[in-house]
Amino acid sequence: MPRRRALLSVSDKSGLVDFARRLTEHDWELVSTGGTARALREAGIATVDASTITGVPEMLDGRVKTLHPAVHGALLARRDVPEHMAALHEHHITPIDLVAVNLYPFRETAARPNVAPHDVVEQIDVGGPSMLRSAAKNFASVYVIVDPADYARVLDALAAADDDLDLRRELAAKTFAHTAAYDAAIASWFSRQRGELFPERITVALERAQTLRYGENPDQRAAFYVERPGAGLHGLAQRGGKELSFNNLLDLEGALLATDMFDAEQPCCAIIKHTTPCGLAVGATAVDAYERALACDPQSAFGSVISLNVPIDEPAAQAIARLFVECLVAPSFSDAAIDILGRKKNLRVLEGRAHWEPGAMDLKRVRGGLLVQERGRIGDSLDAWNVVTKRAPTREEQHDLEFAWRAVASVKSNAIVLVRSGATVGIGAGQMSRVDASFLAVHKARGAGHETAGTVLGSDAYFPFRDGVDQAAEAGITAIVQPGGSVRDAEVITAADERGIAMVFTGKRLFRH
Repeated sequence: MPRRRALLSVSDKSGLVDFARRLTEHDWELVSTGGTARALREAGIATVDASTITGVPEMLDGRVKTLHPAVHGALLARRDVPEHMAALHEHHITPIDLVAVNLYPFRETAARPNVAPHDVVEQIDVGGPSMLRSAAKNFASVYVIVDPADYARVLDALAAADDDLDLRRELAAKTFAHTAAYDAAIASWFSRQRGELFPERITVALERAQTLRYGENPDQRAAFYVERPGAGLHGLAQRGGKELSFNNLLDLEGALLATDMFDAEQPCCAIIKHTTPCGLAVGATAVDAYERALACDPQSAFGSVISLNVPIDEPAAQAIARLFVECLVAPSFSDAAIDILGRKKNLRVLEGRAHWEPGAMDLKRVRGGLLVQERGRIGDSLDAWNVVTKRAPTREEQHDLEFAWRAVASVKSNAIVLVRSGATVGIGAGQMSRVDASFLAVHKARGAGHETAGTVLGSDAYFPFRDGVDQAAEAGITAIVQPGGSVRDAEVITAADERGIAMVFTGKRLFRH
């Protein structure tokens, strides 16, 4: 029986030598290219250069190595079609029954700071995807491997002499997903080079990071997909607690969104329920920021997700451990903090900074497609805002208005926040009207024992009527920050002037749906 032939050409050489050695033990002949051939020979493993079977040397600085009928005919020929096998025999082509290829590191190269476009283009693999597609199309006869993690599964099937069609089909699906993601990354890069925000077509390529116990509710199946391993939330290191759930991940995104609005120079804490803050504050220390955020609505904070933008030390850990918390995320934790928090077996502790990729867009799923938009930005400081009332804010009010504007950006619309001394004291979120959101913010503040007189108010969108301002005045609110832009702005400003309220317009709306 003729020896079976495998073609190995990999940029990721993890596990390569052991895999190749095991293939030779099963009496397979190995064909390889470039660096793969060197790595195998250095390990004492015999291999045939691809140029030997094509009769053509590698050329154009390695751009052309395997684009030849001796390779693609060997991969594409159907073993169950006599005419195909006769054609191989006529042209002295030996079938290739296994391909292990992973592609040039295009995405990694493109992500390097200040990389030259020429260097990125040279990492566009042509021969690799072509071989993978040929092999995957003929999966009934050819094993195709793009992930070193699959080497062992294929070796097990070979050792058992098990012609596992289901495994072959799975590997083919994985291959086409892999090449599709690769092409999507290339297309995206070319669009960015042209400064094109919304190209005619976009392909969203995601990789499954983990399956989840269930989705928003126990009867919904769910999984977590990422743009690349280690991206965003997947880059956080879990230092304790149970496996993350679907809702945990959603709330973590809301928590990080809230603290992202504030500089790391000043400790900030966000306490999140159902993706929106129920308390947000800055403080002198981590524990101070936490306690001030908790004071906004301690009842809603039960079972929350908490984010801090500064390291968690022992005092902060001790304070947080007194509350039932689902998840806690911070840039780092002291050893003492990990010890304290580790005693809370159900508390998921996440460490790190989960940043968005540069230029990342905001995608929202709707029936039949996606809505795509730029990610929201807070915009200018209060210095660039327009004071529209007779009275300008005091220095203290100005500081709180700046805090309120950052805070309201992470609250679900319609959104109102009441703020005193760098901390929310009342939050009205997700209401159908702005006056309802204002009422709820006041109601929540008073329900938690806060005095609303002397607070400032932030609104994510304009007040369509003066009733919202009148309601704020009755609660003792002294200053308001809002976008402006209503046809009734003059009426709203008049209401503020009548009540002695300072009001600034930002010219920017902060809806969060």
